[in-house]
Amino acid sequence: MSISFNQALGIHPEALSVRARRAEILAGNLTNSDTPGYKARDIDFKAILSGVKDENDDRQITLNLTNPTHLEGTLGDTQFPLKYRIPSQPSVDGNSVDPDRERAEFASNALGYQSSITFLDGRIRTLLTAIKGE
Repeated sequence: MSISFNQALGIHPEALSVRARRAEILAGNLTNSDTPGYKARDIDFKAILSGVKDENDDRQITLNLTNPTHLEGTLGDTQFPLKYRIPSQPSVDGNSVDPDRERAEFASNALGYQSSITFLDGRIRTLLTAIKGE
């Protein structure tokens, strides 16, 4: 009987990739919190992972097309679609970064990343136990 790693590990390998990229984007927002005119950006984690589909046990993340002129692709060969964050309080210099919100989003993203790591660790340990026959 063969082991399907895609079924065994679920969506978590893809989630780690998306969360790692999101951490970079959020860190960039925090770094530019004092840059005049800088617009805070983010990716929609849920929207990206909602594009996961199962075809013959091979999981693949596809991008949601919002315009008919967009090119089709997967996360492996296309950048994550960035969105601009709508500021809750506009600033005089045009900067849309709210440091408190960015820190909260970063902490939430880090918690999700750690959760996926913990889940994958447990699954891999279970697979190793099954392979060894213990």
